[in-house]
Amino acid sequence: MDLSIVIPAYNEGKKISGDIFAADKFLKENNFEGEIIIVDDGSIDDTYDVSINCENKTFFNLNVIRLNKNQGKGNAVKEGILNSKGKLVLYADAGETVGFENSLLGIKLINDGKFKIANGSRKMKGSKIIKEQDFDRKLISKIFGFAAKYLLKIPKDLTDTQCGFKLYDGKVAKQLFSKLETTGFLFELEIILLAIKEGYNIVEFPVIWKCDRDSRISVSKSSKKVIDEFIFLYKKFIS
Repeated sequence: MDLSIVIPAYNEGKKISGDIFAADKFLKENNFEGEIIIVDDGSIDDTYDVSINCENKTFFNLNVIRLNKNQGKGNAVKEGILNSKGKLVLYADAGETVGFENSLLGIKLINDGKFKIANGSRKMKGSKIIKEQDFDRKLISKIFGFAAKYLLKIPKDLTDTQCGFKLYDGKVAKQLFSKLETTGFLFELEIILLAIKEGYNIVEFPVIWKCDRDSRISVSKSSKKVIDEFIFLYKKFIS
């Protein structure tokens, strides 16, 4: 199988069918042998039912995984990747914030053999932002980026660690995600740190991105967990 597309979802009942059909169309138009994996992270809306109802309407295999309890985006992505079968795995945020066609450059970069991980970036030459974040999220993003670079020693040539659009060699993805311990929004930083520790090269590619203003991310509710995960990662990799 060429490509597994993993989409974590929490209370995305109004949008998830759009993600599924967009992923299905992308796989078909590019002649990929693939699968779509939706991981319902303990949603309390109809995300699971809407996803299941799409099963007979897609050309490619649709695997819907339902987690009984909301455990965090990192855990949802981990579950999807560990259940994937593709030679390559693409993890993409729900809400079509990045069109799937953006992954073609990342796929080429990995298939060329030099890289095992290709991260989408909103901050490099060739990137384009159609719909901006609001001021609060922009500020938090800058603080987050500063902390990642200077506290966790994330390489400065990685311009965007938090863009929810990343490609992995399938075997490498399972190796790294099987070791993942952070379940929240800092999971991408842990995967980068694990990859560096294992000696894998990471490349970025530009994407066209639009902010999902209807995002389920609550900055105020997530702040304590983010701080706790920063401390955990610092102790695990730096101190």
